[in-house]
Amino acid sequence: MEHSHTAILFLEFGAVLLGLGILGALALRVGISPIPLYLIAGLAFGTGGIVPLATSEEFIATGAEIGVVLLLLTLGLEYNAGELVTSLKSNAPAGLVDLVLNAAPGAICALLLGWGPVAAVAMAGVTYATSSGITAKVLSDLGWIGNRETPVVLSLLVFEDLTMAVYLPVLTAMLAGLSFAGGAVTVGIALATVSVVLLVALRFGRFIEAFVSSPNSEVLLLKVVGLALLVAGAAQQLQVSAAVGAFLVGIALSGELAHETQALLAPLRDLFAAVFFVFFGLQTDPAKILPMAGLAVLLALVSMVTKLLTGVYAARRAGIGKAGRARAGIALIPRGEFNIVIAGLAVTGGAHPDLGPLAAAYVLILAAFGPLAARLVQPFITAIAKRA
Repeated sequence: MEHSHTAILFLEFGAVLLGLGILGALALRVGISPIPLYLIAGLAFGTGGIVPLATSEEFIATGAEIGVVLLLLTLGLEYNAGELVTSLKSNAPAGLVDLVLNAAPGAICALLLGWGPVAAVAMAGVTYATSSGITAKVLSDLGWIGNRETPVVLSLLVFEDLTMAVYLPVLTAMLAGLSFAGGAVTVGIALATVSVVLLVALRFGRFIEAFVSSPNSEVLLLKVVGLALLVAGAAQQLQVSAAVGAFLVGIALSGELAHETQALLAPLRDLFAAVFFVFFGLQTDPAKILPMAGLAVLLALVSMVTKLLTGVYAARRAGIGKAGRARAGIALIPRGEFNIVIAGLAVTGGAHPDLGPLAAAYVLILAAFGPLAARLVQPFITAIAKRA
């Protein structure tokens, strides 16, 4: 019986990974992010799909959790603690504009639909956060990494990620039905945890680097991933997102060690990240997405405008020209990993049943259109830059 179970698990999981590989190759050929295709694959094999996965879903769920941890760990490796603090101070006003402009559409949408305050808070998070992973890929693919506006874009992404460190415990407390006092304690613990980890990263980062550093790639990989999972687990126990804990571990590592770790983690991160997006699709019934499609398109259009305005405002504050402002706004459009994490938490916590399908359709649109829009407008932006 055990042999039969293992065989089916291998068959199902192997078919999923092979299918994802084929979809990823197709996305590369077309020039779009593979994330929407991964979500569609999940929809095809999940609840209400063509061929539901009977055996491997639990295994995929665990892989999905690891995927989130690795995504945020590698994002944290992009920064060091000193740069993070300096960037947050200088770009805090733009970060607040980002929060107000982009959380509002989701919250207003949920309230107008009569879904209640908890669903409104969840939808605010769904429309607020830019996909760090997709945006980083767009910047790299289009050769925008060295542009003057890129530090502005990255600082906004960091501001969003740290806002999530406060937001996620608030949402978790609301979903659990905790009192105001209980929620305040949860947020207090979350803030204290983030502050302690940031302090450790700032003051003792060199000791952490010395501990994980190794001339052997295998040993380095085991140490970094092990430490990230440990901190992520501890953060989760303290009512802070595991993803935020992993992000802060990444921040504690810097310099050559961070670059080496990024290179080692990239294939592992991509594997588990793909599994994460598939898992969200598995949890969503495709039959429920169609009725939400029109609303998702409208919400996506509003979100494109608000992110464009955010990028233009932030880049203008930094003294960047018109072409750079346009690039900054477009780079912020994609939604992806965090939006789906939030929607997943809300659905699991018993928020409105239509929230999951709406979030899935919304992310599908913006994860696909964000990178595509950047490619399409690149010639126009270049023309603006030459004219200026």
